Amino acid sequence: MTFLENIVGTFNDGLWTFVVPWLLVGAGIFFAFRTALVQLRMIPSMFKSVVERPKGTGADADEEYGGISAFKAFTISAASRVGTGNVAGVAVAISVGGPGAVFWMWIIAILGGATSFIESTLAQLWKVRDGDNYRGGPAYYMKKGLGWTPLAIVFSIAIAFTFGFVYQAFQTNAIAESLATSFGNDSFTFRAIVGVIIATVSGFIIFGGVQRIANMTQIIVPFMAIAYLVIGLYVVVTNIDAVPGVISDILSHALGFQQIAGAGLGAAMMQGIQRGLFSNEAGEGSAPNAAATATVSHPVKQGLVQTLGVYFDTLVVCSITAFIILLGTDLEYGGEAEGVSLTQMALSNEVGDWGIHLVTFIL
Repeated sequence: MTFLENIVGTFNDGLWTFVVPWLLVGAGIFFAFRTALVQLRMIPSMFKSVVERPKGTGADADEEYGGISAFKAFTISAASRVGTGNVAGVAVAISVGGPGAVFWMWIIAILGGATSFIESTLAQLWKVRDGDNYRGGPAYYMKKGLGWTPLAIVFSIAIAFTFGFVYQAFQTNAIAESLATSFGNDSFTFRAIVGVIIATVSGFIIFGGVQRIANMTQIIVPFMAIAYLVIGLYVVVTNIDAVPGVISDILSHALGFQQIAGAGLGAAMMQGIQRGLFSNEAGEGSAPNAAATATVSHPVKQGLVQTLGVYFDTLVVCSITAFIILLGTDLEYGGEAEGVSLTQMALSNEVGDWGIHLVTFIL
């Protein structure tokens, strides 16, 4: 390992152990208290809000409104949240932190729901017109709501770098890894070709603007989610006798009742918190940019929609991955981190070799 890699690794470990998780957990607790647990009280309203038609549609349509529907905004943010973090990230959390990490991912989702509600509602309050659409997000309410222009500039640069380079590299690498497993080819040339194809297809969609992105995600996200949910339910149903034991393992390891191979309470908690926050993105400031593009009858409704997005990401998709792994493998916890290949192996143990390719397809 080079000197630079040591510096980056040390900085990253410190940031994700002592700073970021506790800031986001603290924010979730604070917002949950200030909103009187809005993320639990208003769950029925979340489902009503996500299917609300855009303002001014139908017989009384008015082109003045513009924007996209609440559902399209939901699918854009879901496309951002749901991905390798749900497949590779959960595998890493379980392989390092044990089954208890899943419990702490659930807790983080519930806390993060309050944070997502606040940041997405604010994005609606301070959005601006952009032709026939809207744009907004944390940089806008930092500048217009708080008057903190320097912080808005810092945030804009940070999120452009993070999502433009770092996250995309992680996502693309996970896709390349899964394809390498499917095709049995892990050469540099193969991975490079995968990267070029992903960049080309993504560029075609992204440079078509928010409408093209929304039109694609409203098809891809539900299809992906339903396919993954169906296969997850199949694994659970065919192993229904083992499910109570898996749930017991999740709870006992999460609360420190059992210690296995170093995967104690601390490891389970930290892995669950870190991977949960990375997966659902609550508090990262990414989803509000999608939330701002929606045309809704009240800003709070988009806040509720994005809270539902956090639940969909973690309580549904991450849980599917967790049960596939815990039911499909006899894993030694607390060892070396394992990524997407662990999920592929677990599913193939349950349904056959085509499970490897299904995970690749889902990614």
